[in-house]
Amino acid sequence: MQDVGQETHIAAEQEGLKRDLRLRHMIMIAVSGTIGTGLFLTSGSTIATAGPGGALLAYALVGVWLVFVCQAIGEIATLLPLPGAFNAWGGRIFDEAFSFQMTWMYFINWALTIPAELSASAVIISFWLPEGSSFPTWIVPLLIIVIMVIINISGVKAYGEIEYWLSILKVCTIILFIVCGILVDTGAIGGTKYGMAAWHVEGAPFKNGILGFATTLVSVGYAYGGSEMTGVTAAESRNPHKHVPKAVNTVLIRIAFFYIISVFLLGSIIDNSDPQLKNSSGSAATAPFTIVFAKAGFSAAASYMNAVVFTSVFSAINSDFYVATRMLLSLARNGWAHKSIGYTNSRGVPTVALAIVTACSCLSLITIFVGSGVVFAWFVSIIGSIIFQSWILILFLHFRFRYCWKKQGRAVNELPYVSWGYPYGNILATIIGVCCIAATCYLSVINPPQNPGAGATEAEISAFKSARDAYAQGLLGAWFPWACSLVLFFGYKFTQNTTLIRAEDADLDTGRFIPTESDLKDLEVHGPLWKRIIKFIL
Repeated sequence: MQDVGQETHIAAEQEGLKRDLRLRHMIMIAVSGTIGTGLFLTSGSTIATAGPGGALLAYALVGVWLVFVCQAIGEIATLLPLPGAFNAWGGRIFDEAFSFQMTWMYFINWALTIPAELSASAVIISFWLPEGSSFPTWIVPLLIIVIMVIINISGVKAYGEIEYWLSILKVCTIILFIVCGILVDTGAIGGTKYGMAAWHVEGAPFKNGILGFATTLVSVGYAYGGSEMTGVTAAESRNPHKHVPKAVNTVLIRIAFFYIISVFLLGSIIDNSDPQLKNSSGSAATAPFTIVFAKAGFSAAASYMNAVVFTSVFSAINSDFYVATRMLLSLARNGWAHKSIGYTNSRGVPTVALAIVTACSCLSLITIFVGSGVVFAWFVSIIGSIIFQSWILILFLHFRFRYCWKKQGRAVNELPYVSWGYPYGNILATIIGVCCIAATCYLSVINPPQNPGAGATEAEISAFKSARDAYAQGLLGAWFPWACSLVLFFGYKFTQNTTLIRAEDADLDTGRFIPTESDLKDLEVHGPLWKRIIKFIL
């Protein structure tokens, strides 16, 4: 068994970073870092496509997968808090080409997520605009980009502090919505008792059957995307042994409370055939959460809710910028991108990486030409599939990590944090993940649109063009991540002649966090029994 002393080598990608994220930052980033466009906007189209039952099942099933993915991240990130997070593990325990491919794909994911969120900001702003307004939608994304640069150039502490307060607002809003949603559903406010009536209308609860359910999986993946962010923030946490486990253990609570209950209430109050749930024009739409308040007759409350949704998107973009810059930093420090990109200033900010991410975010400005809703839908399709790929590969790396750990004669109880239910939880999550990915790929190739021919009416031609665009969107979303990954993996493997790393030779120590005496004291549980119980649960 290898003996690790009180000091260990610092990984190259850790140099220059500041460990300024406190426990409260880590918890709130983990709890609400992904509450943004995924939940507030795509939940509506999910219900419209699969019905209330299908949407609820999709969120629950993908949620189970995510719980065990985050547990895998927590176990390894607590031991090895690297800015590249799970993307860097492959080069330690499997093959350097694997890390090269994963890190680049994860950067591409966030490079596309930022424009998607920015496009969504224009979608949300349209709630306040009069019909036929000529307001230039590109102004909103541009202003947000400028603010994001200011926040991120100030350092990780500024990012953590702003995210903390914005996260509190999001959490309070979700709680407020759940309380109001229950009152609206029971008829206590709004004058109409909805109950479970929406579950018994035509097509419900499982609208379009198994195909409708499967079609929503990518959107649900997009909604949950970013929950793995804890692995990235671990590199700048003051005490990863304490902060990372607490952060990943909030995932189950977040899924059960924020997502499952919210989707259940939305599906119960809003009929799945309501045209407001899914805007076919692809230009603008109201968030489904605001529809609930509109049905209650509170127009002012709906405007307030839409304002909070907007701040939630702002918060999500803040996190997106942070993760994207750290991925570029990891790429540069590992020699997979130009070394100048790995430069950090005195505040620990990778400034060159920030400039590149800012340039990528300007993709959102294409909303000027094609409409914010169209851009958002295409990005969601691609991002959701990349997220699925990342999750399934994280589970594979966790299996490999445990194998290497055992081969080196190390005991499981030597790990600073042990994931729940290994290996059975990982096996269940892998089965769910493979099924979700297979369903997404299958749906992308079936039922290609048929050209109506020369004698078609204008309505038939319009329907064909819409079906053709949707088919192309599905194909690109399902297959792009895998095609791109194969090119990256084999391209690097053959050009750099990388080989499989033997389990006995896997580097499980460089960059390992060794807690000081004060860190160990901080791990001790203090306070009254009720507080210790809450800390144990969280």
